[in-house]
Amino acid sequence: MSLAFNEEQRSLKDTARDFVQANSPVESLRKLRDNQDSVGFSRDVWGQMVELGWGGIIFPEAYGGFDFGVKGLAACMEEFGRTLLPSPLLSSVALSGSVILQAGNETQKQELLSSIASGELLVSLALEEGVRHNPVAISTTAVRNEGGYTISGSKTLVMDAHVADQLIVVARTAGQSGDHDGISLFLVDAAAKGVMISKTHLADSRNYARITFDKVAVSDSALLGEAGQGSLDKALDVARICLAAELFGGVQESFERTVEYLKERKQFGVLIGTFQGLQHRCAHMYTEIQLCKSLMMDALSALEAGKEKAPGLISAAKAKISETAELVTNEAVQLHGGIGVTDELEIGFFLKRARVAQLLLGDAHFHYDRYARLEGF
Repeated sequence: MSLAFNEEQRSLKDTARDFVQANSPVESLRKLRDNQDSVGFSRDVWGQMVELGWGGIIFPEAYGGFDFGVKGLAACMEEFGRTLLPSPLLSSVALSGSVILQAGNETQKQELLSSIASGELLVSLALEEGVRHNPVAISTTAVRNEGGYTISGSKTLVMDAHVADQLIVVARTAGQSGDHDGISLFLVDAAAKGVMISKTHLADSRNYARITFDKVAVSDSALLGEAGQGSLDKALDVARICLAAELFGGVQESFERTVEYLKERKQFGVLIGTFQGLQHRCAHMYTEIQLCKSLMMDALSALEAGKEKAPGLISAAKAKISETAELVTNEAVQLHGGIGVTDELEIGFFLKRARVAQLLLGDAHFHYDRYARLEGF
């Protein structure tokens, strides 16, 4: 099993690095935040990303994609994490696109995936209902009626919902919150009657929203897949490893910026990078980063090969990278000294993004527990 990107994936990764450095440095995120941009990302930059094929990178060619695989997307996400690129790639492609690919029927795949790949359609997954990730803690209901369903409930932390054209709503058609069975998926027009979307602002400057569904009527054709069979595990794992790759990119950037700072900053006439205590802290961070890289590549290889152990490896990678992100971003801010805690320096943006990304799609506690269960403990 390869623990490195192949030549094509490295070329794609290099393209992604050049693109974000030229079109979306961290300063772009700062401007969007300071201007309180209503969209939260540059539609022009997103259009260029679509033209480069990233909107359909994981979709089969039959659905308008390029079938480059999750490993290819993760290679790009790692570079995007280095500049904290704001885009709907995670929400619309990695997350919602994977759900449609896993659960949708042939007609739905043909219609939706090609539109996502071309940038004509933005889709958000309305899953979470609490403060912590739990894919089966679903209380939102979809009640069967003549000709369709009526959806009622609320969702939180829905990425990019305020700009989405369609929502994939996770709702119960049977059972109680916490039951693995009885969960169904529905395609809902974001502008449908009874859908109320409220954008929320978190520290990481990524787009989120709260959504309330007040007796929203949908037809039978809105059901994605079969009723009561809305398993999200495979699709969520794709998004989890892509999010982990993005977070890993931010971790590397934070570490590299910190090392460069230690080589330049003088105290008492001496470069602080020569202080043995600081060297030890950097060495510790470096070894943790290398461990994260191995875990991430192992998980990606297992996922693409369809290995049975892939879900456990993905959880291990997400958990370890989340913990390492906390370590490295904390150290980065501290080692930059007083200026590290000011908004003037970009290093604080990486800490803020890391804190929220650590929780998204399952924090370290969730994934260590999942790994243990999958391994039979």
